[in-house]
Amino acid sequence: MLQRLEPRVRYAETDDGVSIAFTSIGSGPPLVLLPTVPFGFFELEWEIPEYRAFFEALIGTVQLVQYDARGNGLSQRDANDFSVDALLRDLDAVVQRLHLDRFALFGLFNGSAVALAYAAQHPASVSHLVLWSAFARGQLGQADPQTQALLSLIERVWSLFTETAAAAWMGWLPEQAARRVARGFRASVRPEIARAMLDAATRIDLTPQLATISAPTLVLHRTAIPLDIAGPTEIVERMPNARLELLEGESANPYIGDWRHVVRTVLEFYIGSAGVETTDNVSPLTQGLTPREVQVLRSLAGGDSNQEIAANLGLSVHTVERHIANIYRKIGARGRADATAYALRHGIA
Repeated sequence: MLQRLEPRVRYAETDDGVSIAFTSIGSGPPLVLLPTVPFGFFELEWEIPEYRAFFEALIGTVQLVQYDARGNGLSQRDANDFSVDALLRDLDAVVQRLHLDRFALFGLFNGSAVALAYAAQHPASVSHLVLWSAFARGQLGQADPQTQALLSLIERVWSLFTETAAAAWMGWLPEQAARRVARGFRASVRPEIARAMLDAATRIDLTPQLATISAPTLVLHRTAIPLDIAGPTEIVERMPNARLELLEGESANPYIGDWRHVVRTVLEFYIGSAGVETTDNVSPLTQGLTPREVQVLRSLAGGDSNQEIAANLGLSVHTVERHIANIYRKIGARGRADATAYALRHGIA
């Protein structure tokens, strides 16, 4: 049975004395996933099946590095400086602690601005930039009326804010999944710190630095989400080596919806299509899966229900359920998300 991957929490100290929690897992070229300020808590994110599947699909092709920003998650909570310079200290502390010489940065939302600022200051270190729903000017990240209405709930009703944000930003998840994400939001940060970090983000303006950033940059954005495309468009227009790729979907979160396409797009950009094709050359049969179990796993990873798998393969639903139970046991999966991540890593999906 394969060992279930779990992030090991380590700590680094910034040059202004703040303790930053981080983890590094997997092998390959380093990919640093910046926290989704102000709701980053990587240890809890690994407990959300939708997030875990995304992370595990990256591991084996890249060394995935994650950390919690100051004021968030397991990092020091009593911080009071949330400027770009302060957040850059968090990232630099982790990079120095891991002795990373050259690496890619993956910045989501507010984290994209930190990624851009770091790439501008450290051009020799950043090999690639991947940005999700990005902006160089903080006001663009919070400009739309829906986001403004939602953010007004932070001080008024914190629990209502987190429940609504989890549903709206994640693409209206099923109720149970939305509650898991909302609990993660509440655990990651206190409401007054969340407001302070968001207010600091509105003062960001990196447009003067964009023309100086030479790292190949992929800007990803889903078309049917409330976040304005003006931010990603401005970045691509001002940066010499950036391109915008629009994806289908209603979730503002890359881990929800067609996340497999997001993973493949990111890896092909960073590693190249050949590297993704040959990721993890271990044959699935060496893990004890039969040819029929491989067929079932492929269908399961494609999103088919047990009834659909049965109909497509000419089996009874009971037989499919038995195959799935055997698959989970052999690969050490606890559910569909784990199994899908395994299938993607082994080239089955």
